[in-house]
Amino acid sequence: MKMMMDGEIKSFIKVWIASIASICYCYFIAKHIPRGITRLLFLIPILSLFILLPFNLHSLHLGGPTTFYLVWLANFKLLLFSFDMGPLPDSKSLLNFISNALLPIQIKHDPFPKSPPNPKTNPNPPPHLSSNRARKVQRSALLAIKVLLLAMVIRLYDYRQHLHPNVILVLYCCHVYLAAELILAMSAFLARAILGLELEPQFNEPYLATSLQDFWGRRWNLMVTSILRPTVYVPIRSISTRILGRSGRGDGKEGGGREVAVAQGDFGAVDGGVCDADCILAVLPTDYKEWR
Repeated sequence: MKMMMDGEIKSFIKVWIASIASICYCYFIAKHIPRGITRLLFLIPILSLFILLPFNLHSLHLGGPTTFYLVWLANFKLLLFSFDMGPLPDSKSLLNFISNALLPIQIKHDPFPKSPPNPKTNPNPPPHLSSNRARKVQRSALLAIKVLLLAMVIRLYDYRQHLHPNVILVLYCCHVYLAAELILAMSAFLARAILGLELEPQFNEPYLATSLQDFWGRRWNLMVTSILRPTVYVPIRSISTRILGRSGRGDGKEGGGREVAVAQGDFGAVDGGVCDADCILAVLPTDYKEWR
């Protein structure tokens, strides 16, 4: 078992060295290729490599996040980069480019000035700074609680023979959520330490969701939400609008009411492979009731 783990860790390191080297190629070479199909052709070998690299990993806790980071997020970001879209064209340095491409992060664009207030001239900090500090303290406390909860869930597996099967299923759900959030939080912590920038939250307390649409679109794994909108939803909406045209009803500003009323992440339900009435309603036109 120990030899297998050692081999898995070595494979994990090799996979990520190859990934970083591939992103360096994108930064130094592909970045200087004209955007569009030409740049996409230069990026196809990297897109293919990112699909193949996770096959070198066999453990869930190393292979799962690596597949998510490379096959899904990194490839979608590189597809957008081919046409000078997404977060990568705005990267000002190689380190910033690598972090943006390989980590599930989204840099927060702070509308407030970064310079700290002078305590001599203004002893009272602006309200937004105080609220930011309070949010950071609250987020840290919640993260610590979730670490303890994950440890408790893992410990409870030792007593599974005494637990009802439905309780075990609940434990699995808690394990998936807590592990996913903590893994993404560690990635965000690494990116914050490297870049020194404020990042958008990756989860928005999904256990407070009021519906599946709210859960998949606005609360669960917001990095997927933010990348699916420009890569999937916007192109499909643009193509379908051109092919099907806009409805004659209404003033035309929202396509006669046929603008898709989707949650913030739109195709967020794809992330979990779940299709429910709420998820279907999330992508129906706003005048669906009139159609019926």
